[in-house]
Amino acid sequence: MKLSEIKGILPRLDNVAFRFTDGKFVPEHFHVTEIGSVDKHFIDCGGTVRHEQAVNFQLWDANDIDHRLKPGKLLGIIKLSEEKLCIGDHEIEVEYQGNTIGKYGLDFDGSAFVLVNKQTACLANDACGAPKMKKDIREIAATSRCTPDSGCC
Repeated sequence: MKLSEIKGILPRLDNVAFRFTDGKFVPEHFHVTEIGSVDKHFIDCGGTVRHEQAVNFQLWDANDIDHRLKPGKLLGIIKLSEEKLCIGDHEIEVEYQGNTIGKYGLDFDGSAFVLVNKQTACLANDACGAPKMKKDIREIAATSRCTPDSGCC
């Protein structure tokens, strides 16, 4: 979900709710502790230089159980971040504290924002030779010069 999409949704809501894909909700008394711009400049394993930009929301739930972030307040924080940080209309990634800080994509189900699990992937499959899909190790070994018992890896 891009920043412009959440800005279009918020005015139609009475409350802001975030839930996980398993149906569990972030506690109602969460705070958006920061909104920022993430600029990632990197090189993939195939040698291609890449540049990605995202808008980062950090959610935090504290002991302040009386706190409820309303849509208008969140919209105000977003507008202020656009003005002060010159944030563009990029995809939103959400940070939320679990066992460690998790990063999620964002979707909307008609009533709540959904924290979508993000996955890593090889961006240069053709250049580095990594399998494109997860395979059983025996299947990979059968088609590879490098086998588990060969000592090459």
